[in-house]
This record gives sequence, C-alpha cells and structure tokens, in this order.
Amino acid sequence: MKVLVIGAGAREHALVRCLDLDAAVTEVLAGPGNPGIAEIAQCLPHIGDGTDAAAVVEATRRHAVDLVVIGPEAPLVAGVADAVREAGVPCFGPSASAALLEASKAFAKEVMAAADVPTARAHICTGLDEVAEALDSTGAPYVVKDDGLAGGKGVVVTDDLYAALAHARRCLDKPRATVVIEEFLDGPEVSLFCLTDGHVVRALAPAQDFKRLGDGDVGPNTGGMGAYSPLPWLEDQAPDLIGTVLERIARPTVEEMRRRGMPFVGVLYVGLALTSRGPRVVEFNARFGDPETQAVLARLRTPLGSVLYAAATGALEEVPPLTWHPEAAVTVVLAAPGYPDKPLTGIPLRGLDRAARIAGTHLLHAGTAADSSPDAASGALVSSGGRVLSVVSLGTDLTQARERAYAATDLLEMDGAQHRTDIALAAAGGEVAVPGETPPGRATDPSGGVGEIPGHVRIYSGKVRELYAPVEERTGAVRDDRLLLVASDRVSAYDHVLSSPVPDKGSVLTRLSLWWFDRLADLVPHHVQSTDVPAQVAGRAVYVHRLRMLPVEAIARAYLTGGGLREYRRDGTVSGVPLSEGLVDGSRLPEPIFTPSTKAALGEHDQPMTYDEVVSLLGPTLAARVRDLTLAILRRGNEIAEQRGILIADTKVEFGVDPVALGLPHDAEVDWAALDPGRVQLVLADEVLTPDSSRFWRAAQWAPGSPQTSYDKQVLRDWLTGPESGWDQASGEPPPDLPEVVVALTRGRYVEAYEALTGQAFDR
Repeated sequence: MKVLVIGAGAREHALVRCLDLDAAVTEVLAGPGNPGIAEIAQCLPHIGDGTDAAAVVEATRRHAVDLVVIGPEAPLVAGVADAVREAGVPCFGPSASAALLEASKAFAKEVMAAADVPTARAHICTGLDEVAEALDSTGAPYVVKDDGLAGGKGVVVTDDLYAALAHARRCLDKPRATVVIEEFLDGPEVSLFCLTDGHVVRALAPAQDFKRLGDGDVGPNTGGMGAYSPLPWLEDQAPDLIGTVLERIARPTVEEMRRRGMPFVGVLYVGLALTSRGPRVVEFNARFGDPETQAVLARLRTPLGSVLYAAATGALEEVPPLTWHPEAAVTVVLAAPGYPDKPLTGIPLRGLDRAARIAGTHLLHAGTAADSSPDAASGALVSSGGRVLSVVSLGTDLTQARERAYAATDLLEMDGAQHRTDIALAAAGGEVAVPGETPPGRATDPSGGVGEIPGHVRIYSGKVRELYAPVEERTGAVRDDRLLLVASDRVSAYDHVLSSPVPDKGSVLTRLSLWWFDRLADLVPHHVQSTDVPAQVAGRAVYVHRLRMLPVEAIARAYLTGGGLREYRRDGTVSGVPLSEGLVDGSRLPEPIFTPSTKAALGEHDQPMTYDEVVSLLGPTLAARVRDLTLAILRRGNEIAEQRGILIADTKVEFGVDPVALGLPHDAEVDWAALDPGRVQLVLADEVLTPDSSRFWRAAQWAPGSPQTSYDKQVLRDWLTGPESGWDQASGEPPPDLPEVVVALTRGRYVEAYEALTGQAFDR
C-alpha cells in the first residue's frame, strides 16, 4: 500500500514515521514534506501547502497512491478530501462540509446542541455590542474565540475585559466575521483523538497539551508547546473518561453529522475540560492535533496504515482493538525566537544528531529548511517557521520520559530558541486534579457549613446555602457584582435546619444544578459565572451574578402530594387552584399547576399564595412570566427525568433580576409591580431540580394512593414524622438528631438521584 501524507509539520512527520513502521505500507510520500520527512519518505514539494486539490489528485494518479492522509485543517476546509474521493482514491480526512466542525465554532456549537453533547455555554456574536453583552453575561475569566481557523491561536482566555474586547475586535475585523464568547471551564484539559469511518468510532490514547508559551501557563496562546501521553492521573480521577466521551460526545456527534448529510470520515479531535460538572467539550478539530499526535503515535503498537485505510474505506469495525506500548511519551516543542507573533526564520539549527542519540528519543521536524547560504555545510538546517522541532522521548514513566526529552532539548543549538521546561511536570508529580468534592481535611463546621473563606466576606447563611462576597485584594473593597454561592451539607425539613448534616449533599446539589442549567439554557438564562472557586469549597460552590431575588417561591406541581394534598383534602384546591374530585396521594395532575408561596425568613414558615396575590406583588406581566417559566422548567425536567426512571412530582425554583440592567443599585429596594416588564430579564438562580428543591419518585414504583419511593429527602421527613423520632411537629421544639442509618440512607438517595439523572458516577 502506497500512502500520501499531506502536510509539512511535526504532526505529519509523526504520521509518516508511524506509517513507515507498518509492514503493510510499501511506500510513504509526503506533500510538501520537510527535511526530516525527506529522510524516510519521498517528498513532493510541488503540492505546496496542500490546498490545491488538482495538484494533490494529480500526485495520487502519477504515483498510484492507495491512500491519502490529510494532516492540516486548511486542505480539509478547501475540499481536498472531496476531490481525492471523487478521483476514486480512499482518503482519511473529512469532506469540506464535515470539516466545518473545526472551521466554524458556531457550527460546532449548533451540532453539539443538536446531539446533546456537554459543552460550555456560548454566545455567537457578530458585532462588538453583542460581544460586550455576552462578556458581561459570562463574567471573568473571559473566553473569546475566533469563529474560523486560526492555527490554534484564535482563543484568548483572560481576566482583563479590555483584552477580551480587543481580541474580539480583531476577530470581527475580518469580512463576515463571527466571534464566540464562552463560559470559562474549570479543570484540566485532555485531548482525545477519535477515528471514525462515519459509523464506527475508535478512540486513541488520551493526551494533554500545553498551549501557552511560558512555564506555568503564562504568555500568549500558541499552536502547542508540548504534550504527553498517557495521563496516569485519569485512572483514579476519571477512569471511565474514554467510554464517556465515546458514548456522550463522539458517537452522538458522528451520528448527527451523518443525519445532516455530512458524514464525518477521519479523526474527530475532541478537546475536553474535565470540570466539576463532568467532561465538557472545549473544541472540536477535524484532524490530528499538534503536538499531541507526536506523543500519542510514539506509543501506538497497532500498525497505523491498516487502521487509517479501514477508516477511509468504511471498514473500521473489522479492525481489532488498538494496542499500545507501555512506555510514557513526552513531547517538547522547540520554537523560534519571536514565536508566536513574529517568529524569526533563517536561524542556524545544530545538534540534532547528538539529541537523537538520547535513549528513547526521536526528533520530528516542523519549521526547518535546508541552509542555502553559500558557506553552509551539506545537510545544515535553519528555522523556517514558528515551531521548529518536536523532541519526543519514551520512558518507563513520565519522569524518565521528561528527563530524556529535556536532555535532548538541551543538546539542540539555535540562537534565541524558546521551549517550556514544565511539560508533564505536574502529572509526573501527581499534582493534576479534576475539580470535584472538596479535598479531605477542608475546614468545616459541625453543622455542615464551611466556615470562613480567605478573600471573602460571608454575607448570608440560609437553610442550606451560604453567600460570600469576594474582596478585592488590592483595595480591600467588597465586590458588589459577584457572589460565591456555597451549598453546605446542612439539611432542612418542615422549616427547620436539622442538627445532622448529610455528607456530600452540597456537592450533589451543586453538580446536579449545573447539569440542569445546561439543559434549561434555552428556556431561561442562569446566574452561574464560573466554577473556578477556592479549593476549600471546590465541587460545592459557584461564582454567580449578584441579583435581586423575586419575593416569591415559584412552585409547580405535576403530581398531588405533601402540603398540596392536605389543602386539596380540605378545600379541593391547591394554592387556590381548583382540582377535580377523586384525586389521591400521588395522582398525576392533568396539567402541571403553579402553586407559589411566600419566601419566608430562616425559622419562619413559607405560606401558600394564590396567583392573584402574585399578580398584586409583581404585576400581571411579570407574574405570568414567572408562572410560565416555572411550569416550563417542570415540564422539561420531567421530559428528561422520565427517560431516566424518575418522576418529578413538584419543584421550587427561584428567579432574580440584574439590578444594574434595570438602572438600580445592587442594594436598592425594588417596587416589582412598578417595573417596566419589557425591561425585566428573569434569571434562574439558586438551585434547580435537585432533591432539595423537588420531589423525585422512582417511576417504576409509582403507585397512586400510597406514599411513593423517593430519591429525595423524603426518607428523613418520614422518620421525623414517624413514631421513632418522638418529635411533635406542632410542639415548636426543634427536631432531634437523625440516626446514622437515616443520614446514610438520605445521602444514598441524593447520590442515587444524581447518578440516575446524569448517567455519571458520583466521585467524591
């Protein structure tokens, strides 16, 4: 089999090297290639940058090529893969239409939404006014992405609003430009290459790359300054990651593309952030990533040519599971001075032979060229691009692979060369952490709270949640636009905060609310700005917009139970809404109903309200909006939950408004009925569709006329009102301590609800 690789970088050098090791591959060609590739393959410089489809097709015919492998994104977007296939030659690489997954981030977001792929919430903007509004909505850190191809350098992540706006302005200066503003995703990033023939999807080993220029992830974004594989920390912290990505992300995306008539054949590069809410897609690319490919392919034991040919010809299902060498691989990129903005070219490059003699090491060329100066020695090289070389080393573990890679890098000579010294350092030291439950040993108080948080002032403690205001480090001023919302492990029942906290409850509530916020985003915006919170409260806290909360508990019921059942038995109504006769405990209502209540202070009781009372408080337009959104949230919740074996009997949600958007100070009293309803944007706040704010029932055991099996805190409610507790709810006395078995059972129900709904294991 003859294989033609399109491209001229270190990624293509890695592909050529790996194909050359495949016994089934009789010859490898590269167009245009580079000096390093020329040592093991025939280079075809007349192909140029690979975007000339006619030149590529002519080369395949002249050299009787059996398979074309396209490395860079530009030829894919230019339709080279389409032309090669039309010429009757198998091609590993998606069509121009399918390559839009990389060429347009807005299109990728549209596909992810259709395929229900977890990703960052985003705003698609075509003007600077829209950008400013979106940045205000997401808050810092700001994430600004050029919608089109930018060679890995079109993304800016910054806390500086002016820098974010400046990058957006540069992006929008192009004709018909679009810019994507995203929420910031916390957690380490992972690259996973998924090979596909348009139907079957196979994952390669995961890798992690380093995009910033300098150590410690400082400096501008680059095309990538290094990578490593495997990721030893995944085994403990995200052991099912590959399976999750295949089932939740890669396969649904490939299926959605096929449904759209854009079958995706090639490699779907899934860039992930492992957040406290689970894996989220940062970006899709339509080709192998550079420099991750250099590390991943160094470990591949399965012959590469047969795998790529099977993908190109629709036979990936016939390929046995991929196998890997046990060694770890580390790639260090040597870059030219001035990279990434204005890399200097023509700088002599020496020491390659010595560096390649380091055990387990090979060098992959990227921005190199033959030295054409009159006095240059034969084979002498100079820099010809930003990233000049990839140094790839294998070792028994990451520590040894790092030692070898940096020993080789130190032997390379190029005036002004740049490289990072911390590639894989944190992973080798066991210091990479996926956000989740707060680490053992965190400061807590016996009631399930979290105590003091450095750099923050506690401004409120509720039944379950605590609010902290960040303090500006330089001025000591308390910020009035942002709050840290912490879910404690406290639990409340019958308007009492119980003395027995439920372990992990705060984390479950936070993670589950974030999961639901994603699925309700098209109905109503939410208040979350960032999940990058202090370590003391990691996994159970979020930064949120500071809102003025509506003075109404918005409650919707789909089933009759609890306090609503008591009112119905007495009056035939719930919150003044008349219901038909003959309903029993657990009856499904013909349609969900809106049954609001007052918002009581801590220690006081919520009181039912009629809809007319809500209208008098909020005005008719705003009251109707609150009612309709609450009912829509419950309907959407049940549409999703019923597919996962859960019925949501009722739910309570809270809404707020941004006072600044209404021209009010943050602490101003609001005359709700006097507001211009056309200016009011309701924002979903606090928590949503959790075991604390809703009643969850097991659908398979639903039986009207008797108490239902609950996923929520009903188990402790039942104990408190049962004979074993000895507590008289009417006595005015606080409830007793919960027995350990009730606490454990309640925790189990919370965790079970989370896992049943999200399909994800709850890891502390």
